[in-house]
Amino acid sequence: MNQKTGLLLYIAIAAFIGIVIFPFLWILLASLKAPLYLYGEYAFSIKVPEYTLQNYISVFTNHPFGRYLLNSFTVGVLTMFLSISIAAFASYAVARLYFFGKTFFLGILLAVSMLPQIATLSPLFLFMQSIGLRNTYAGLVIPYTTYALPIAIWYMTTFFKQIPVELEEAAKVDGASLLGIFGRVLLPLVSPGLFTTAIIVFVDAWHEFLFALTINTKQSMMTVPVGIAMFQGEFTFPWGEISAATVTVTVPVVLLVLLFQRRIIAGLTSGAVKQ
Repeated sequence: MNQKTGLLLYIAIAAFIGIVIFPFLWILLASLKAPLYLYGEYAFSIKVPEYTLQNYISVFTNHPFGRYLLNSFTVGVLTMFLSISIAAFASYAVARLYFFGKTFFLGILLAVSMLPQIATLSPLFLFMQSIGLRNTYAGLVIPYTTYALPIAIWYMTTFFKQIPVELEEAAKVDGASLLGIFGRVLLPLVSPGLFTTAIIVFVDAWHEFLFALTINTKQSMMTVPVGIAMFQGEFTFPWGEISAATVTVTVPVVLLVLLFQRRIIAGLTSGAVKQ
């Protein structure tokens, strides 16, 4: 690669990064601008006469945004733990047991996660209503887990396949039980994949909108995406508050990824390397 080609490559990368970052930068600036400067000549300008934190204050004083955050966090954590608990056992069974049609089963499992949410929304709503789970955490955790499990099982299976069977046999010789082997030997070895899958499941549950909008309609049980959608009035759109709420919701996820980026990268790459 000559110098000119390298320069063009860097310019292309910089342009791509700029295009990707621009919406986030615009949202951040909009959250700090006074409402007067969100439109007209100052709409896309970095230099404005006044920056303020009033939008962030209004989000928590004019709306039950703290409750929305608590609901999203609770649903996300419950979904994460339930999905990972089931997926860990199921993926180990898929990786170690040999049964007729296993490849077909994995294909069907993955196909389930590709079903559009709108196709299952009506029967799911009627089911939750009939058993009294509307406007509850369980009413969201169950469908979230249903959609998260296929991907989690498929992903975790690749990690269990990388572990040599000899390790389990050695543990059996030492007198370890099957559950002891699973908990003390296998889980620590697949922890990068387990951790990465947990983060993916949590983030998916954190920003899911359609099920949350339909199943939990009480304001006290709304999650963050639905709560932000309800900020708008009949004739007004408080873009400053919406931008501030968006930044508030995005920052924890960004910090989570940055804090555990090494573990996430290790999980994404280790499953792709054949031992």
